[in-house]
Amino acid sequence: MLVITRKHDESITISDNIEVTVLEISKDKVKIGINAPKEVKIYRSELKTLRSTNEQAAQSSETAIKQLLNSHKTREDT
Repeated sequence: MLVITRKHDESITISDNIEVTVLEISKDKVKIGINAPKEVKIYRSELKTLRSTNEQAAQSSETAIKQLLNSHKTREDT
């Protein structure tokens, strides 16, 4: 992990096309701004975990629906 100290209105550049700027510093929070191309996906870390959980749940639901449909078809055939 790279650790950099920045003051209010100072920024860093990542890979020539992403700029991260310190917008505001308060007692227990730092507000940052991120300028990046639209194709660059930016997530808060807690949302990335939630997204992964949701994707797993969606896959489980898809499997359950397929099993339910298959069991329904089997009942109709008998």
